[in-house]
Amino acid sequence: MEQTLNSLGIPKKPEDTRVVVAMSGGVDSSVTAALLKEEGYDVVGITLQLYDHGEAIEKAKACCAGQDIYDARRVAEEYDFPHYVLNYESNFQEAVIEDFADSYLRGETPIPCVRCNQTVKFQDLLKTARDLNADCMATGHYIKRVVNEDTGEAELHRAVDPGKDQSYFLFATTQEQLDFLRFPLGKWEKSKTREQAERLGLVNAAKPDSQDICFVPHGDYSKIVKKVRPESDNPGDIVHLDGRVLGRHDGIVNYTIGQRRGLGIGGGFTENNEPLYVVRINARDNQVIVGDKAALARDVMYLKDCNWLSACQFDKGEILVKFRSNMQPVKGVLERDGDTHATLTLDDAHYGISPGQAAVCYHGDTLLGGGWIEKTGSTTLPIAA
Repeated sequence: MEQTLNSLGIPKKPEDTRVVVAMSGGVDSSVTAALLKEEGYDVVGITLQLYDHGEAIEKAKACCAGQDIYDARRVAEEYDFPHYVLNYESNFQEAVIEDFADSYLRGETPIPCVRCNQTVKFQDLLKTARDLNADCMATGHYIKRVVNEDTGEAELHRAVDPGKDQSYFLFATTQEQLDFLRFPLGKWEKSKTREQAERLGLVNAAKPDSQDICFVPHGDYSKIVKKVRPESDNPGDIVHLDGRVLGRHDGIVNYTIGQRRGLGIGGGFTENNEPLYVVRINARDNQVIVGDKAALARDVMYLKDCNWLSACQFDKGEILVKFRSNMQPVKGVLERDGDTHATLTLDDAHYGISPGQAAVCYHGDTLLGGGWIEKTGSTTLPIAA
């Protein structure tokens, strides 16, 4: 006789099911752990120490800082399940922080939260969970894990709460990882998580969400890049698309595609004194290229290092795509070139698309996967970045 599946989709009783919960110290992962313990699961909490706490003190809202580790431990003590703190500083430094700095040196706009999920959390931590004989690993991410009734395979769908949906940051999740992962909070809105935190009496029930990159104090990313790669403040020219040198910059790491303010070149360079934008960063020649807003328009993205889940059943087809985490998906056509490369052609041109960002593809609410933007292009403009 086939055993009934528990709430995590595992054919065991909750008390016989070990769940490792990745606990950042925030309200989402704390509610996840406490609710699973309340259901009777064999919960083990793990918090990652990702960087030096002395530096983290500068940023009170940073995840995985000293206070956050303390908060996670308090929740574990209150709900009587084991909690471990693992020092992953060297892993995080190499896989996330150094990659972040190198990406800026290449003239890109990196997304370290994706890299962290892709490497440290869903690779290193997931291995630790398996070593602890866990049946699955749960996180507080807002995304839905749905088992397809026809194929029996797990899929990722956008969360119920569109304002908190984190599918963009999880596009690099592999099918093997997805089989082991669980996301209990994807089925409801953030307001319900807060309500549950209050009902459960968690010490961090009113804790605000972290808004910035965890290892970047006060949002000053260039300071971090310069600390990791001192050569990043090498000055160079600010050049107009027509070839005119308009000024000097103090390091390409201080500029991003689409930037308008803070260029440091004044005005009077265009016929009607229209504003100039950063339209391209030429890392090879250490140049910041500027032009008018029309020159920012892009409707083609060339992707590398793609990851596709089993839900992506076609090599070419119409999809929805996001190239920023907080945008509404837009229409386009995906054309895959093997497993690792693809081309995305958008129905309409958009502004400020930068190499280094992720392009994440959907069919309805189903996450298909995506890749890293290697370069962009335009079907109407002669200039590409």
